[in-house]
Amino acid sequence: MTTSQTSPPKYLQEDSLSEECKKLLDIYKYQGFWTSPRLIQGVIACQQQFQAQDTDIILVTTPKSGTTWLKSLLFALVNRTKHSVFEQNHPLLVKNPHVLVPFLEHTLYVDGQVPDFASFTSPRLLATHVPFASLPKFVQNSETKLVYLCRNPRDTFISMWYFSNNLRLDHKDINSIEQMFDLFCKGVSIYGPFWDHVLDYWKQSIENPNKVLFLMYEEMKEKPKIQLKRLTEFLECQFSIEEENCGVVDEILKMCSFENLSNLKVNTNEKLSTGEGNETFFRKGKIGDWKNYFTVEMSENLNRITEQKFNGSGLKFLYT
Repeated sequence: MTTSQTSPPKYLQEDSLSEECKKLLDIYKYQGFWTSPRLIQGVIACQQQFQAQDTDIILVTTPKSGTTWLKSLLFALVNRTKHSVFEQNHPLLVKNPHVLVPFLEHTLYVDGQVPDFASFTSPRLLATHVPFASLPKFVQNSETKLVYLCRNPRDTFISMWYFSNNLRLDHKDINSIEQMFDLFCKGVSIYGPFWDHVLDYWKQSIENPNKVLFLMYEEMKEKPKIQLKRLTEFLECQFSIEEENCGVVDEILKMCSFENLSNLKVNTNEKLSTGEGNETFFRKGKIGDWKNYFTVEMSENLNRITEQKFNGSGLKFLYT
């Protein structure tokens, strides 16, 4: 299926990108962000067809910023009355978080599918990587809550580089770190430019704090209980005193921890319907792994770009 809106030659000429760049990442520019031809169709279908409900909760992330972790936390939080976090067969112990909180453009609307929302209970938990301006208008104009998560650009880049190479099953034609870093700095990355994506949601969270909650991966790792309580306040599902005394908060963090999720049978042996092995979504889950790969020059380049892009916004990242 093709559309006149997604003509690759026009977009690529506008950005003066070489043929080599197209081959490296197989992504094209649509509505100001980069994504694959297949996902462009999913984005368009979602924009045209998705009917948001005021009770919906949509998790929005830059790719490789802790999406799997936040999906699990959201699911455990919102469904803790239906599924006690102490039960042995909790859905998070037998299903991957991406199954429980599906992506709109990646899963529900991809390849011309028409999703059946009849089985979804309220509030519906959904996810997307789409920039704010490209969200369906029903989402932007409703009381749907958006929980946004981002991560510092150095760790985001390293995780993205690893992930994209791991998806090349034959491990041929893998992209070098230098090639992908050069493109990343130019704004060419899946759902990028990275800085535009983050900044748009940051601004939305300031202008409309009841609609958009802005979270940072590093702050969640550093003080998970505080950030979890921010999440419950935003979603109006605060912990009761009884829950706190019974250890519900600690149990949620324990169940959703990288160590626990990454070692579950479902996440070591099974695949998603879209073909990715569940284990590819669990690499290290640490802050500062970029130090093992970045040169001083790479850090300086990224710092310069970040300072320029975020100048005057009040937004700053943590790197360690």
